[in-house]
Amino acid sequence: MYTTLISAEELIALQAGGAPLMVFDCSFDLMKPEAGEQHYRAAHIPGAQYANLDTDLSAKHGVPNTRGEVVVAQADEGPPASGGRHPLPSREKFTAWLCSVGFANDMQAVVYDRNGANYCGRLWWMLKWMGHEAVAVLDGGLQAWQAAGGELTAREEPARFQSNFVPGRPLVNLVDTRSVAAHLDQAGQTLIDARAAARYRGEVEPLDPIAGHIPGALNRPFTENLGPDGKFKPAAQLRAEFESLLAGRDPATVVHHCGSGVSAVPNVLAMQIAGLGPTALYAGSWSEWSNTPGLPTRQGADA
Repeated sequence: MYTTLISAEELIALQAGGAPLMVFDCSFDLMKPEAGEQHYRAAHIPGAQYANLDTDLSAKHGVPNTRGEVVVAQADEGPPASGGRHPLPSREKFTAWLCSVGFANDMQAVVYDRNGANYCGRLWWMLKWMGHEAVAVLDGGLQAWQAAGGELTAREEPARFQSNFVPGRPLVNLVDTRSVAAHLDQAGQTLIDARAAARYRGEVEPLDPIAGHIPGALNRPFTENLGPDGKFKPAAQLRAEFESLLAGRDPATVVHHCGSGVSAVPNVLAMQIAGLGPTALYAGSWSEWSNTPGLPTRQGADA
């Protein structure tokens, strides 16, 4: 069972072994939402199922769009599990999607993208949230797969029979805005913001109405988890870097967030690889926090 990372060579061997397996391509582009699926259709790992961040891994309602409209969830989907720009769908809606693509409880899931693990971590986390332990991120993404001699295809994958995936107890911790706000400046909560440093400091803000960060949050851009080869740094190095950032704070108190709860997940994964997990995710993140009246914000850098 692979539960954090899997190498391209290990995935090739896993495919050859014939064990129950489903591979998901989570490639995406926030500025061009249609581009991820276009890239998937042009070249993907044979057998991979495409997982769309907007339509498969998020609920349909979120923060106001550029026209000031808020799109609401359909009644039969149930309320989303978080707010923000990419709200988590209800567990019921996500279960229905997993069944529709034929994913079963006995399968090993492997998730990848071609975006530096920015998007595939979302599905890794969501499967853990559904109680599914056997899910791993392809270390180095599609680029590592190609470098290892893995085959690519542009074929249309055949539809799978619907499965009966049964969700279990969550293996990860999800927190909401009310909880984060209630524990601000308390020793029992350590916030880590995964956005780029300039967005964290409030120098730029391309997406949300307020620039800055949640007071007291530390900054760890998710890209810092990767080495020059695009793979996650060794566990010992990740551990040293996070311990330096935490400066004596208890890793068990960490709550990760970012702009919309997506790029924070590589930090969740990195701390688990480093042996410092499990940690929590604030999925609503800055997009929900900055759109909630009355909550404090801060610009510049926290200590």
